[in-house]
Amino acid sequence: MEQRTRIRELRNNPTPAERALWRQISARKISGVRFNRQVEIGPFICDFVSRERKLVIEVDGGQHDWQQEEDRQRTEFIERQGFRVIRFWNNDVLERIEGVVMEIERVLAALPSPNPSRKREGRT
Repeated sequence: MEQRTRIRELRNNPTPAERALWRQISARKISGVRFNRQVEIGPFICDFVSRERKLVIEVDGGQHDWQQEEDRQRTEFIERQGFRVIRFWNNDVLERIEGVVMEIERVLAALPSPNPSRKREGRT
């Protein structure tokens, strides 16, 4: 299946956990940061990505329990592209969404500012 078609399919058919998290992070609801859904980074399609802050959020179902090596390689590739990757289990998103949002806020606060203010020239 072509990557664009797959991305469209994933956007149109999110898992319940993806839908719940999207309600919390869409429209710059967390720290004013814009996230996009189902973003292509290299050969991978990431659940949620802030390009500006270089943050990838993955929401993992039970299948990820037995594909840990693939997930590790995927995370390493994405991190080599300059992104930070954080992962949450579906049940954490569905049962403890407040804690998930707090963790995303914490990670965003710890990331370097995308537009560091320049030192003012002239007056001292």
